[in-house]
Amino acid sequence: MIRQRLIFQGRVQRVGFRARASLVAQHHRVTGWVRNEPDGTVMLEVQGSQNEVNDYLSELRRRTSGLVDTEIRAAIRPEQAETSFSIDRHSHSDHSPC
Repeated sequence: MIRQRLIFQGRVQRVGFRARASLVAQHHRVTGWVRNEPDGTVMLEVQGSQNEVNDYLSELRRRTSGLVDTEIRAAIRPEQAETSFSIDRHSHSDHSPC
């Protein structure tokens, strides 16, 4: 199992980005969360098998084509207790930036 943290820069807020990320997650065996950041970016964490994470991100990129200018990606430690993918509507201190 792997976990990736991504920060998306561009025209990514107020365009349905989080809803698309959540919808795409329903079609893949992944868990994680997505949220808007105060600086205008969107942060996302996704985990699952290497193949599922890669497939999820490929589909998300297709569905958000033209919105993302820059993508910053980092591997982080998996969250063993996580069971779903959610839209996180608040910043939390346990989700620190890359």
